[in-house]
Amino acid sequence: MVSAPAEAKRMTVVQASFIGVGAMVGAGIFALLGAAGAVAGSAVWLSFLIAGAIAGLQGYSFAKLGSAYPSSGGMLTYLAKGFGEGHVTGIVSWLFYMTGAIVAAMVATSFGGYASAVATDDDPVWAVVFAVLLVVVMTTLNVVGSSAVARVQAVIVNVVLAILTLFAIVTIANWNPSLLSPAGYPGVREIISSVALTFFAFLGFGVITFTAKDLPRPARQLPRAMYLALLIATAVYVAVSLGVFGTLTADEVVEYGPTALAEAAKPTLGEAGYALMVITALFSTAGAVNASLYPSAGMTRHLAQVGQFPGAFARQIGGRAPFGLLVMALLTIFMIVALDLNAIASLGSAVALLIFSAVTVSHFRTYRETGASLLILIVALVATLGTFVVFTTTTLVNEPRTAIALVVIVLAAITLDLIWKRVRERSLPSADR
Repeated sequence: MVSAPAEAKRMTVVQASFIGVGAMVGAGIFALLGAAGAVAGSAVWLSFLIAGAIAGLQGYSFAKLGSAYPSSGGMLTYLAKGFGEGHVTGIVSWLFYMTGAIVAAMVATSFGGYASAVATDDDPVWAVVFAVLLVVVMTTLNVVGSSAVARVQAVIVNVVLAILTLFAIVTIANWNPSLLSPAGYPGVREIISSVALTFFAFLGFGVITFTAKDLPRPARQLPRAMYLALLIATAVYVAVSLGVFGTLTADEVVEYGPTALAEAAKPTLGEAGYALMVITALFSTAGAVNASLYPSAGMTRHLAQVGQFPGAFARQIGGRAPFGLLVMALLTIFMIVALDLNAIASLGSAVALLIFSAVTVSHFRTYRETGASLLILIVALVATLGTFVVFTTTTLVNEPRTAIALVVIVLAAITLDLIWKRVRERSLPSADR
């Protein structure tokens, strides 16, 4: 127990940024290209660039908040600074916690699919087994400590970035520039609509706010980690999309879907290119699960201490395993086994957009303390809410299960907050009420 304080301050700026990069450059880049290509054609690289700019606006807000209020509670602490520790903060906190489990389950399921395709010829039972095993392994890693998470995440991200960089260089060096000619781009409306899809690939950067407890000088280091992660992710997405759409036609990318990267690598790298992309998918999805689980321990401990979550979430099982992390892992495993995650694949992103918007609204109340520009915050809110509106009008309309799931999770968060607050008030002495 004596070494705990030292353990909590061993993360560097690069390691913190890699937590965010690992959460962003997960399964998204594989799944998004086909869907985005169906809307924006070969202009997907421009869509990623615009989405990166929108994420940068949110990153600016988070960086300013993180500099002023470094905390293990991350963005939920920032929310409380604006709205207080009332129902708004409580509901958003439950939303964030449940969404983290949903995203982790989705990405783990993607890992299971890739692993099963390689090892068992697409056996669906083994796909579930591999997904559950990944959650168990990454949960164990998070129990070991943040320094272990940072080291493993650094290895994963380095491998993913190395392979994707090689892919981008090789494909761009051999591309057909005519495939990327602006003359073949769709209209501005279509390109803007595709931003609602490509923005989802950046949502993981929010987990960087929870590294404050592990940074020696969070006020200076958190903003650097935020900007570095967004810069890396944007560069990777733009380069990869240029390589893919400069090698394949937009129709081919849509047809190949998740395997478009592998198919784009074949003309120059052959079957070795396909194997490289499978390896990348396995590493990137593993890193994304790791990054999704990481915030749960510090976040739930903080929320329990301020009264937003039950006190049990501040405890450690066996003196080592954070209760909040274990509950998150069990909830993730339950979703992997029991739910059709493909039917609600956009749910985590939709809720995250709402959470980001709520944090920005709360920032309006504290921007004088953080030194943030009110104009940039307004632009950030309009851009984020605009992306959500586009999402609801283009995606939810065609995905009724996702729309229903979105309503259910919001109602669940409201119910949990109301029940817990009532239980908490009844347990308080009358003098403290």
